[in-house]
Amino acid sequence: MKIGELAARTGVTTRLIRYYEQQELLDADRAPNGYRTYTEAHVERLGRVAGLVQAGIPTRLVKVLLETEDAAARAEPTCPREIAEQLATELVGVQARIDCLTKSRDAIRSFLTATQHEVLLREAQEPAVAV
Repeated sequence: MKIGELAARTGVTTRLIRYYEQQELLDADRAPNGYRTYTEAHVERLGRVAGLVQAGIPTRLVKVLLETEDAAARAEPTCPREIAEQLATELVGVQARIDCLTKSRDAIRSFLTATQHEVLLREAQEPAVAV
């Protein structure tokens, strides 16, 4: 598939896909004409990258995490102490964001329940039906 289809399937802009490639988070195959080509594995990888970035992980650490996962998949788990320290520090920030989001979710849920709009909670969780 070409970059436009990858963008459409993942919800990641073509510009951001190219940026992730520059950061060595995604490695596109090249057709003989020089066009980028992607596979289902690229779709999964890009989804993983985008999810980590959306979670607030800096791209430099996303690269480390992906490399560590790739090494573990090859039964070569390795992580220098310096990298482990960076990841541990980032983990504190991730947990703080999770705690904040959890409090926000609970406050919104309580407000909707208290104002007798609890039905909106169920509606928001139901998948949209295509017409």
